[in-house]
Amino acid sequence: MTTLTTVYLGGLRTESTHTRSGNVLITDAPVDNNGKGEAFSPTDLVCTALSTCMLTTMGIWAAREGVDISGMRTEVIKVMSSNPRKIAEIQVKLSQKNLVATNDQKEKLKDIALHCPVALSLHDSVKQLVEFDF
Repeated sequence: MTTLTTVYLGGLRTESTHTRSGNVLITDAPVDNNGKGEAFSPTDLVCTALSTCMLTTMGIWAAREGVDISGMRTEVIKVMSSNPRKIAEIQVKLSQKNLVATNDQKEKLKDIALHCPVALSLHDSVKQLVEFDF
């Protein structure tokens, strides 16, 4: 079964539809690359994929272990390089005030985040700087 479909709408904008749910996602080229910057750019989505994958995989483990990570958040900074234009670095800060977990559980959460499927799928040339505040 097809995972998603994408249509180019013109004006450097696309519309992707998730086949199973019907959810729609719009992308727009960033202002610094001839776009309007009115939606996530494709490279923003790569960063979004990384941070949401970290939270999701941590959430799977946390639910199984009885650790509540509700409210955990990420702040992401994307650093682009030129010639070739590509993502050079993704900085992710994961934070949750007053996380109720043992030190061992916190270390396990960190390990899960650092080894989530998206983190492992990114090319080695994309530097991943991850900070934990919990």
